[in-house]
Amino acid sequence: MDLQDQLKNLFPDHKPSEEPEKETPKSDIWLQDDPIICKYEKRKGKPITILEGYTGADKDFKLLAKELKQKLSVGGSFKNDSIIIQGDYRDQIMSILKEKGFNVKRVGG
Repeated sequence: MDLQDQLKNLFPDHKPSEEPEKETPKSDIWLQDDPIICKYEKRKGKPITILEGYTGADKDFKLLAKELKQKLSVGGSFKNDSIIIQGDYRDQIMSILKEKGFNVKRVGG
């Protein structure tokens, strides 16, 4: 007997309320019309993914960098108006950004 059955036995007159529809959380990050450039490079023999071309506020771009690093479980940084992610994660980054509503353009290697 699970919890729902126990509650029905205790409160037979209770009618369960309809669950409200869950709203999809809207992103606080400003979306732009121009595509974000997603590049692949090797520095000191190690692969990195670079995101450039965001024209919004630096605060929003840093927030996006933090979110990408957490979702991919990798290291990275925000320098010179670009996000640097350790490793070749172009496909995953592009899919994440497209889900958020960004236009993304793949460049290089």
